[in-house]
Amino acid sequence: MDWSRLPDLGAVALFTSAFATVARQSRSPSSGLWLAGWVMVALHFAALMFATLAGVPGLIATFFALGSLAWAGMLFIWSSIPYRDQPSSRGIVLSLLVSSTLYIGLLVLAPGAFWGLTPAAVLFGILPLGIALYAIPQFHHPLRWVMVAFYCGLSIFLVLFQNRPKTGHSLALNAIFFTVYLACGVHFWFAFRRASTGAFIVIAGFLAWASVFAAAPGVNILFPTVRLENEVWNLPTYVVAMGMILLLLEAQIEHNKHLALHDELTGLPNRRLFQDRLMNALERARRSGSEAALLLVDLDYFKQVNDTAGHHIGDLLLKRVADIFSGRVRRTDTVARTGGDEFSIILEEPTSLAEAELVAHSLRQLLARPIELEGHRVSIGASIGIAVFPGDGSSADFLRIAADRNMYAVKRTARAQTFAEPPASHFSHPVPATGAATGS
Repeated sequence: MDWSRLPDLGAVALFTSAFATVARQSRSPSSGLWLAGWVMVALHFAALMFATLAGVPGLIATFFALGSLAWAGMLFIWSSIPYRDQPSSRGIVLSLLVSSTLYIGLLVLAPGAFWGLTPAAVLFGILPLGIALYAIPQFHHPLRWVMVAFYCGLSIFLVLFQNRPKTGHSLALNAIFFTVYLACGVHFWFAFRRASTGAFIVIAGFLAWASVFAAAPGVNILFPTVRLENEVWNLPTYVVAMGMILLLLEAQIEHNKHLALHDELTGLPNRRLFQDRLMNALERARRSGSEAALLLVDLDYFKQVNDTAGHHIGDLLLKRVADIFSGRVRRTDTVARTGGDEFSIILEEPTSLAEAELVAHSLRQLLARPIELEGHRVSIGASIGIAVFPGDGSSADFLRIAADRNMYAVKRTARAQTFAEPPASHFSHPVPATGAATGS
């Protein structure tokens, strides 16, 4: 056994454990794929310890060591593809996994099978190219063609150099790993095009990792007496691991900042961010001599929905209402969730009382329609109070008080017109298989 690999295995295992701890807080699809990739890297170093064994066990260990390193790179690429939900993307990655496994298997387990190397090398280029061309009518993306170009270039390189005496197989293996980790760097650059320390470290680490597979053969050929320890060549691996941990921590910090200013359920601005935007909107209106409107929306019968259908349906209803409101107002306006079943809307210039009343009327109409949520049909309404700056209030507090007062006036008027409890159709009830509503 090659015990010199033990420090690398220990270091990667520690990084993988740390990465798993941080990734557990993220629970995103990308972090799960990253973790699977680092498990593969750990398996690579574990298998290398047995690669020096004589005979078949050593060959099998070498195959697993090289195969797991190629699989790790493909998992990292897959995690950073922005269009991985496309069936053709899955086909391309699967074809490259099969091609890499087949080619490495032929090199390691059947080194004398020269007849199979050329067809296997051709697969690297022809399979992804064929899938990409077939999928053009449905989907195409510049990054996909970069990937196809990389592997077509690899295919040509393998056909030209894989059968060279003494160095052919070594050049072929290094070319495969150079291509996969260069592709990792390009994909991560595309996925994380932001000025963050974690993104810079990961991208630089992948490019350095790819360069190892070009530099190592060059050093061996040009300076055969120079012996660099494995830890030197493996430094980019640790750099990438550190960068990925930083990326997860940066994402967690951004998420925490978002939660501090947004409602976790609906994703809308919360009361804190709403107050800040309201004051800014009033300041802009004050400077321009224009008007701004505040709408306070209180959902009718929301408590009955929670009581009859449960809090899960109530949460889904709030999300749907948030989508309805966001789709009705302009992008320059603000929709916020400022209470349990209370929403607040800021309408900025150009606006007026008539415009605010028109928006309120359309929102009431939208909410008057039955909403279907996981087999339940829900009918609700809304009481909306309107206040316009500067006529109804010269500050955010006065404007909110005026809108709140007007909202309760609307509620009192509605109650005065209702002499009995609301009919059951206002509450949530199951939708039958035919889709027609039933009475409660």
